[in-house]
Formats: sequence, C-alpha cells, structure tokens
Amino acid sequence: YLQSKEDSSKTLISSPADMFANEEGGPEPDWVITEREQFSDFRDLNKDGKMDKDEIQHWILPQDYDHALAEARHLVYESDVDKDQKLTKEEILDNWNMFVGSQATNYGEDLTRNHDEL
Repeated sequence: YLQSKEDSSKTLISSPADMFANEEGGPEPDWVITEREQFSDFRDLNKDGKMDKDEIQHWILPQDYDHALAEARHLVYESDVDKDQKLTKEEILDNWNMFVGSQATNYGEDLTRNHDEL
C-alpha cells in the first residue's frame, strides 16, 4: 500500500506513474501507457485519482467475473488442438501439466477419478 500524503487514506497506487520513474526524460514505455489507461478506465471508478478500499476489492475480487468459467475456457483454448471445443483424452494427456496446475481440476486430483465423459 502507498500512504497518501494529502490524507490518511491508504491506496494501492495513486497513479500508474508511481510504478515508473523515467530518469532519462524520454517517452513512457507502452506498459506504463497501458497501465494508465487501465487505471483510468477500469480501476479508478470514482475518478478521484486513487484507488480506495472498495475499488481495490472490485479489482481483486470482481463480482461480475466467473473464475471457474474463465479457467475452464483457458484450459479448452490451450489444449483443444483440433479446435472443436471438446477435449479428448489425448488432448488432456498431452497437456497434463496445464491441468494438474489448474484449480479447475482441483490441481489434478479430479483427473484421477473415473469419468464417463472422458
């Protein structure tokens, strides 16, 4: 956390510029520009130039984001070689390391159980 100098509120970042100090005076790198846009468009919801507790919570644990669905889509996208939106046993086994590291498979534990769909 960064302590705001103007008041006693704690913020994660008060601006993306806090993450980058350009000592050479040149242009900002692309990642700083991208972070500035993300901060302005999606993180600083009340547009006060800093993130308060509610904004940090929304950023870390958004209510409208399904983590399980996102992880499942990621696994299918990365493992579905023939792009038919279905995973074969071979596709799963060929990418076993992705599945054993995934929370969607309970870190591989679910792969050891018998499944009719496989």
